[in-house]
Amino acid sequence: MSPGLLPQEKETLDNLGYLILPNFFPNLLEPLRTRINEIFAAEGDRAGAEFKQEPGCRRLANLVDKGDIFQQVISHPRMLPYIRHVLGDAYKLSSLNVRSVDPHWTKPQPLHADMAAISDDHGYWVCNAVWMLDDITSQNGPLRAIPGTHQLRKLPSDILTDLKKPHPDEVLITGRAGTVVIMNAHLWHSGLGNYTAHPRTALHAFYCRRDKPQQQYQKQLLHPELQKALSPDLRYLLALDDPLNDELSSRPRVTSGFLKG
Repeated sequence: MSPGLLPQEKETLDNLGYLILPNFFPNLLEPLRTRINEIFAAEGDRAGAEFKQEPGCRRLANLVDKGDIFQQVISHPRMLPYIRHVLGDAYKLSSLNVRSVDPHWTKPQPLHADMAAISDDHGYWVCNAVWMLDDITSQNGPLRAIPGTHQLRKLPSDILTDLKKPHPDEVLITGRAGTVVIMNAHLWHSGLGNYTAHPRTALHAFYCRRDKPQQQYQKQLLHPELQKALSPDLRYLLALDDPLNDELSSRPRVTSGFLKG
């Protein structure tokens, strides 16, 4: 068992594929909201363009490059043991994004696994930490997940004909602002519609095994001045000095698939 996990947390994450951690980042909540709103205002229509833009949502991407506070997110000492439990010791940041569902946008995402990832002979290779910046309710764009499907080694499209249809085993993942959801990203999941008059915003810290390509190649995206200023631990987490990561970055990889709800 990875250090820092309680036995019941390990069991829940192993069996269900996700774990809800309430009141995880109370001291970072308001600073994160403030910085994210500043970036949305500064980037305007360009917001999220480094990765993807999505109808009915506002997105931000490449956030490690856009404020020291995001370095605290990706290296949060309480969070990393959960990532390590899913992926093993050899992991790296794949991407750091925001997805904010617009008011009255009621179209759901289809069920998916992040990066269309299927676990391999070495085990799981994608894990996501969803930081709730707003209260997430059953009405404003919750995550729906199908517990246990991370163990199937199949994608929803391999089995289901309608990926937006309600699933008999689905659960809605909700929580108060300040909650973090650790999700084995092989789990079938999607974001649902927002039926309220207010946006619903979450930050997604997405990690992968070190033998897999990053969703967003950090070495290419981060300004050289920032890279030079980063600590050795952060450089390792971002795979900035990893020849294998450089080689993997030249291979075809998923850059436009769904990344969390």
